[in-house]
Amino acid sequence: MLNSAATDVSAANGGTEATAAGPPMLAVRGLTVEFAAMAGAAVTAVRDFDLTIQPGEIFGLVGESGAGKTTLARALLRLPPEPGRIAAGEIRLAGRNLMELNETEMQRLRGRDLSMIVPNPRAELNPLLTVGEQIATMTRVHLRVPSREARRMALDMLRAVQIPDPERRMGAFPHEMSGGMAQRIVIAIALICSPKFIVSDDATSGLDVTVQAQILELLRRLVLDRGSAMLFITRDIGITAHFCDRVAVMYDGEVMELAAREDFFFRPRHPYTVMLMAAFSHNQRLRRMWSRPEALPGAAEPAGACRYVARCPLAQDRCRAEHPALRELALGHFARCHFPVRP
Repeated sequence: MLNSAATDVSAANGGTEATAAGPPMLAVRGLTVEFAAMAGAAVTAVRDFDLTIQPGEIFGLVGESGAGKTTLARALLRLPPEPGRIAAGEIRLAGRNLMELNETEMQRLRGRDLSMIVPNPRAELNPLLTVGEQIATMTRVHLRVPSREARRMALDMLRAVQIPDPERRMGAFPHEMSGGMAQRIVIAIALICSPKFIVSDDATSGLDVTVQAQILELLRRLVLDRGSAMLFITRDIGITAHFCDRVAVMYDGEVMELAAREDFFFRPRHPYTVMLMAAFSHNQRLRRMWSRPEALPGAAEPAGACRYVARCPLAQDRCRAEHPALRELALGHFARCHFPVRP
């Protein structure tokens, strides 16, 4: 269970919610997201999840496909993918409990204080409206500014995201944009209202390496300049090494390891983290040592077992009988493992 470690995690992240510097930008406690099943018990995609992110912090969340990252991202906006539902937990944005707000209040909050950057910009942009109109609409709706001011702000935002010839691009349609420029438009829409917190869900996937580096640097600069904080979700563990302040690994709806960036990469403690890093290594011996087959489809762990036990090269009997808690192994370094890797 993550709740048992909530106080320690919060302290490691810069203090509790009642520090003199104010509450964390985002504080998640016990978040559980379930999907109803046609028969039997509901499927839990995010399980008793805790997370604290401070103002100005870029927090990286890594996990393979199916780990629950996108479900978590959308649940933070109280929009879990259908037919999912938030079964339990608390989400606080700058101290405000989002679970207590009605849908009208949440609609005002989304885009204004809480924003999301998606991985497929062409699917999110309206093909019938110019990009300038789509950016300006955000300011008119959320900031209540007149049309002339909204267009000026949209033009300034196009310059901020480094769109070439922004005056001309104001009148362009999404299909006239390259993939990289379309992603910049989505970022412009997400940041135009200077939100307090941004969720980036695999926002750089599908971009070539050069454009990806430009987008990452742009995101970092805009987040810091606007005093925001960000949850950066990705399947590429390598990106977090250069971009994020702290990093966590997610597997089957749970955090397996969480640490500051340098500690995370130089002293990984969870077997899953080591296996992810070994997959990127050119050392064949290391890859063989930390390579295990996927769990068989439909294979179920014993009740109460570690979620990773079927794939873990260090699994022992205790792992099959007792679910490990997320515990602090060193200052600010947490792992959910009975037998962590020695640093």
